[in-house]
Amino acid sequence: MPEKLSEKLPGKWSETLPLLYSFRRCPYAMRARLALSYSGVRVTLREVLLADKPEEMLAISAKGTVPVLQLADGTVIDESYDVLRWALQKNDPDGWLPADLATLDALVERTDHDFKQALDGYKYPEWHTEKTGAEYRAAGEVFLQELEDSLQDSAYLHGAAPGAADIAVMPFIRQFVAVDRDWFDSSPYPRLRRWLDDWLATPLFTSIMEKYPQWRRGDAGNAFPPA
Repeated sequence: MPEKLSEKLPGKWSETLPLLYSFRRCPYAMRARLALSYSGVRVTLREVLLADKPEEMLAISAKGTVPVLQLADGTVIDESYDVLRWALQKNDPDGWLPADLATLDALVERTDHDFKQALDGYKYPEWHTEKTGAEYRAAGEVFLQELEDSLQDSAYLHGAAPGAADIAVMPFIRQFVAVDRDWFDSSPYPRLRRWLDDWLATPLFTSIMEKYPQWRRGDAGNAFPPA
């Protein structure tokens, strides 16, 4: 993973709080919101629709994906893992961010590339016709099995306590499982199933899934995480 987390762009966000563009159901945006909520770092959240991206977001991040975080000095962070690291470097009350990031970097790389490609093909086989949906699911299962194995001796991905690895990966497993929950419930991944269901029931996760109206120009946005 590159060490450079952000770049300075012209213009400053005029409010005290950093500004976050997010989309509720996007797993990358969920990763960012989980980190911000856990850390308690407050932002102004603007909920967007990816089919109706506001010009203000595109002006600071032309790639048009969420999350996009703009700091008060104009710095823009538009990769979810970079938002996670930024938030936990600001405040990490339970020590979720490891001192040595190599293992976490590798896990996120695996999640965001190989697994995400399988996830997209499994969820949208009509758009990804190189393989069948079943073949994409089988490709994703390679990663599921790796996670199942990592949970053999611990309740969390990187040890006995929750950590950044869990919130970095969980939104993507949630999306994969949602394609066919019945299949997952009968699949040979009992530890992963328990891990996912436990995370979905946490107040942290339920709080970041609160619904916000689509942001429109002139709207104030919403303080996040809520007080």
